[in-house]
Amino acid sequence: MTTREIIEAARQRNVSAVSYHFRSRQGLLTEVLARRGGPVDHERGEWRDRLGPQPEPRDLVACLVTPYATLLHTEAGRSYLRIVAQLRNRFAVWRVESDPATTKHLTRILDELETLPDAAAPVRRERVVALIILLTGAVAERARRIDDGTTDELDHDAFVDNLVHMCAALVTPG
Repeated sequence: MTTREIIEAARQRNVSAVSYHFRSRQGLLTEVLARRGGPVDHERGEWRDRLGPQPEPRDLVACLVTPYATLLHTEAGRSYLRIVAQLRNRFAVWRVESDPATTKHLTRILDELETLPDAAAPVRRERVVALIILLTGAVAERARRIDDGTTDELDHDAFVDNLVHMCAALVTPG
C-alpha cells in the first residue's frame, strides 16, 4: 500500500500525516504491531510464568497460540491478525526487526522451543519458523472467515486446541 492509499483509507486530508506521526510507512507498521502485539506478548508472559521451570513443548505452544487467538474476538484484532500473516516473508528475521519491548515473551518462548534437544540447531530454527507460519496463517484465515460470515465446524475453543496440537507437532521431539 502506498502512503497516499493509507491516508485515504484513514480518511485523512493531510498527505504528510504518516510522515509526521510515524516518520514512514515502516514506522506506522511498527506502531500497529506494537499496539496490538504488546498486550498479547504480556499475556503470553503471564501464561509462561504459570508453567514453571520445565514445561512440556505443548504447553509452551499453548502460551503462543491461546493469547494470540483471542484477537479473533474483535474486528480490530482480526485486522491485526491478517496484517501479521502478510508479513510471513519476514518471519525468518523477526528477532532482528521486531520491537523487543513488545516481543520479549514471544522471544523467550520461541527460544525455549528452539532448544529442544532432538535435532541440529538449523533444523530446530526451521521448525520454529514453520510454527510461526502455521500459527499466523491459520488464525488469519479464521479471521477472514469470521469477517466473511463463513460458518466454521469448530467453535473457538476447539479451533485453538486443534491449532495448539498442530503447532506442537512441528516442534515436539519424535
